[in-house]
Amino acid sequence: TWGTMIPTDDCEQQMKDQEYLTETRTHMPARKIDRYIPQWKWTSSMTYVLLAISYLLIIILFGLVASQGSSKWQQHLESLYPCGAKSREWKYFDGACYFFSIQQVIWHTAQSHCEEKKSELVVITNQYEQNFLQSQIRKEPYWIGLSDHNDEGQWRWIDGTDYRTSFKNWLEGEPNDHSSNEDCAELSQTGKWNDVSCNTKKVYVCKKPLSS
Repeated sequence: TWGTMIPTDDCEQQMKDQEYLTETRTHMPARKIDRYIPQWKWTSSMTYVLLAISYLLIIILFGLVASQGSSKWQQHLESLYPCGAKSREWKYFDGACYFFSIQQVIWHTAQSHCEEKKSELVVITNQYEQNFLQSQIRKEPYWIGLSDHNDEGQWRWIDGTDYRTSFKNWLEGEPNDHSSNEDCAELSQTGKWNDVSCNTKKVYVCKKPLSS
């Protein structure tokens, strides 16, 4: 039996259709993808830039918060320790800082120790300061910055304050230069002043301005 013959024109049309479908499936999607590649790259780059900016802003924000916290902590320490958090052995009163030693030394050595601390043996200027010192001292005498070792009978404060017009708080009958050997002043247990030998070993009080 003879099979049905397909006309030549129909065969050619089928081949063209097949080629068209092949071209459509193979090339058209690639062309569409090619159009989206640059846009994808741009979007990805912008994402990285935005992330970097976000991280930078977060770091800056944490820095500001930490700085404010540090500043508040510093203010808190200053309120607790006006003379410095690292100098807690110093006591604050009326714009000055006071150091109360526990080591007993002679008067001249006491002054040297105060100078090493950028201060001087205390100069007592008024009754309020006197009362403060009395509230802080232990039951033993302290060296203060007053002496007449350079000129007997001519008492001088170590910072040059005029003794004649300055505050005084001597024990009754003092200074008396007992045995002609009492040239330095001490703050006694009662808070009154007394002249004693400069070579006696005692604890001492240093004083410096708050800003030192």
